[in-house]
Amino acid sequence: MKTRRQATLERNTRETQISLSLTLDGQGQADIATGIPMLDHMLTLFAAHGFFDLTIKASGDLEIDAHHTVEDIGLALGGVVSEALGDRKGIRRYGLAVTPMDETLAEVALDLSNRPYLVYNFPDHRVRDGNFDAWLAKEFFQAFSVKSGMNLHINVRYGENDHHILEGVFKSLGRALDAASSIDPRIEGVQSTKGML
Repeated sequence: MKTRRQATLERNTRETQISLSLTLDGQGQADIATGIPMLDHMLTLFAAHGFFDLTIKASGDLEIDAHHTVEDIGLALGGVVSEALGDRKGIRRYGLAVTPMDETLAEVALDLSNRPYLVYNFPDHRVRDGNFDAWLAKEFFQAFSVKSGMNLHINVRYGENDHHILEGVFKSLGRALDAASSIDPRIEGVQSTKGML
């Protein structure tokens, strides 16, 4: 019988309150309410293209700005990904996805190595606009990579429209994580010559 790889988390601080559940082997169903509509949209795309079932309810000190909420959601989501992966035995470990979105081409390569690292390359013309933008997205991805134990490389080869760029990245992230977290029956233990991740 197939093990259901899922995890839930409640994370409450003076700045944010987050309730989150994730099923890796899902159908791409998402119920996201973070108080940041653009982030809701991006996380819905992540779930749909990764075939993850994802529920997130979050509130935070948005009257200050969105930074605390975005970063804490990244921490929480990374934590449930790591928990849902369990001992990481049998997973393919590596994932790569390149996604076109109109004028944009976004690439995500990742390794579920338990050695977190973020590489984040966006077009030079990005401008901070106070909403969920490229700089705030970077905070999300940094937190997510650390808590999930993921070596995460995000490279936007080209693009002009901020929405298209972020959409291409989140779709690629879902697709790459789906590939990396999938089970390969040929793998005994973990996919590492060291014998551990």
